[in-house]
Amino acid sequence: MVRIIESLQNEQVKYVVSLQRRKAREEAQLFIIEGWRFVEEGVLRNAPIKKVFVCLEREPSEWQPLLAQLRERSIPFEKVDARVLRKMSSTEEPQGILAVVRQTNYTWSDLHIDSKSVVLILDGIQDPGNLGTILRTALASGVRYVCLTPGTVDLYNPKVLRSTMGAVFSLVILPSQQPEDILDFCQRRELRVLMGDIQGVPIYQTKLSEGPLALVVGNEGKGPSLLFRDADIQRVTIPMAQEVESLNVAMATGILLYEIVRQRGFL
Repeated sequence: MVRIIESLQNEQVKYVVSLQRRKAREEAQLFIIEGWRFVEEGVLRNAPIKKVFVCLEREPSEWQPLLAQLRERSIPFEKVDARVLRKMSSTEEPQGILAVVRQTNYTWSDLHIDSKSVVLILDGIQDPGNLGTILRTALASGVRYVCLTPGTVDLYNPKVLRSTMGAVFSLVILPSQQPEDILDFCQRRELRVLMGDIQGVPIYQTKLSEGPLALVVGNEGKGPSLLFRDADIQRVTIPMAQEVESLNVAMATGILLYEIVRQRGFL
């Protein structure tokens, strides 16, 4: 008989619940992903999944194929009842599955820069949905390396993770990097640095086809921090018609990245 966890006082249940708090995630170096598509994406992208918790009161069609993959990769799983899954979940209507995943801690040495490299620098992005969407867009546009400054929302915030749709597993992301360290790395590795700014040169008039570069995108309301603004950085902007002053930061980042793609012929 297969054991099903039914008690809210179960130690595993309480531990997963604790990981919904940032402090606990940081101490344990773990995070939670939820939903069938997200867990499937994690398995597909070889995420360091430690354990899966699943409620099979109404077994979905996705379970058997996923079960085969879990067994193939020797990923343990536990069956829980619906009440327990709701307790562990950060959503009001959980889909029936979640997983505990180990955080991957990258360093500057993991950024292998060549002539085609694009490093995305996110400075003080505060909205979880924006950060997640930007990361998804970055992956789709061919970016592999992302740096986050200390003022940026927690990478492992559940809303951020849901918005990435699994992109977090395929990017080399360095959270909590000081702007001066980022600029020092760019200088040492000879990356040309661009910064999104309404006072900049139109992106379509800027030659982006050659050499490694870094793109700085700033806070939704204030833009990039003073250290970036005071640095010797080329500023670029997106021309806008009909007196529109600004775009959502995720939308703007997508336009900037795909202009880089267009000029470089990556895709």
